[in-house]
Amino acid sequence: MASPRSQVHRATSGVSVSQEVAEQTAVGEVMVRSLIRSQLRLALVVSAGFIASMLLCWIAVRWVPAVADWRIMGIPAPWIVLGVGVYPIIVACAWLYVRAATKNEAAYRDLVDEK
Repeated sequence: MASPRSQVHRATSGVSVSQEVAEQTAVGEVMVRSLIRSQLRLALVVSAGFIASMLLCWIAVRWVPAVADWRIMGIPAPWIVLGVGVYPIIVACAWLYVRAATKNEAAYRDLVDEK
């Protein structure tokens, strides 16, 4: 009697991973779902970080009286923080997301291409 591992190896040895994905077999579906889950998890983490940073800006403006009293060139500091200071945070979150999503896709591609 043969080991179950050797039987599985013989059954799938003629089919590459890229064929599994292209033919939408069970293995291909698992790999695609895995990529989708990792991209979703990344989007949720980056979104949570962005929301947390926006909440910190809002808390600083709302609950720290010294920040509310500051003026820069006659403009209240809260306006500058919430009006201009948000954009570097948006750019940083977008850059981090694109960088990590590219890594996820490259790892998936390496797995599918069997490099």
